[in-house]
Amino acid sequence: MDEQLEIEHESTAAPAWAAFGDLMAGVLGAFVLVLAAALVGQLDLATRLQAEVQQRMAEQSRREALERALAGPLADGRITLVEGRIGINSAVLFATGSDQLLAEGRALLGALATPLRTYLAQRDEILMVSGFTDDRGVVAGMQFADNWDLSARRALNVTRALLADGLPPDAVFSAAFGSQQPVAPNDTAAGRALNRRVEIAPTPRPRRAAAPAVSASAP
Repeated sequence: MDEQLEIEHESTAAPAWAAFGDLMAGVLGAFVLVLAAALVGQLDLATRLQAEVQQRMAEQSRREALERALAGPLADGRITLVEGRIGINSAVLFATGSDQLLAEGRALLGALATPLRTYLAQRDEILMVSGFTDDRGVVAGMQFADNWDLSARRALNVTRALLADGLPPDAVFSAAFGSQQPVAPNDTAAGRALNRRVEIAPTPRPRRAAAPAVSASAP
């Protein structure tokens, strides 16, 4: 009788231990999955942080290289350099309401051409020449349709001057912003003067898409 009870006890205990073992195995498996996910997340975060640090170091290196290349014009105050953008007050380049370069502005662009050409030769970048105006409309009777037109022609003439001074044609392009993106309020004469400007900004060269593979035709 006692032997029969012992056998029955063992038979009921075995499934319980098996279920407990399965439960612990499931818990351990879930823990391993959570730990693996946490490790993958940490590795991904570390990779992203490293890429961000490298990007910031590259940007800092680019700015320092540009500052060295433009040390002369920067020192005498003829240009500004803010976050990698070279700023030139419009009054230095153009008369009021005109898109024709002044002699002073033409000489300044000539002085910028050599250091910019050297800078571009060492880096895989191109220059964006951007024209900006204040928010006052063009005077009636002028040859420009609006501020977009004026800023576009000014940017284009600066681009042509830089090309004439030896910058590679595939390394310079122009853009027009009109009165958009002001750097100062337009409610004072000083602010409007700051907004009438041309900026020259190095930017990464666009990557060309790979040409599609051409399959050989059957004979």
